[in-house]
Amino acid sequence: MEGSVRARFWLEAILASLCGFLAVLTLFWRDWIEGLTGFDPDHHNGSFEWAIVAGLLLLCVVWAIVARAELHRPRAVAAHSN
Repeated sequence: MEGSVRARFWLEAILASLCGFLAVLTLFWRDWIEGLTGFDPDHHNGSFEWAIVAGLLLLCVVWAIVARAELHRPRAVAAHSN
């Protein structure tokens, strides 16, 4: 049974973590997008930020599921080869 995981898992796990972090950051600091970029599409009403939170949480869940599948893939391949 192989104990190491591929680099793809780490990329997927990092992307899931980054999306989750940005979603939580947006919940606590709603103007971080305007603060970093100066871009203000919703004129401080918060609708753009809530759309960002929803999108980032969705991406976080998707990347986490993909990373979990990748984590278990080497074990499944090794089990079937015996």
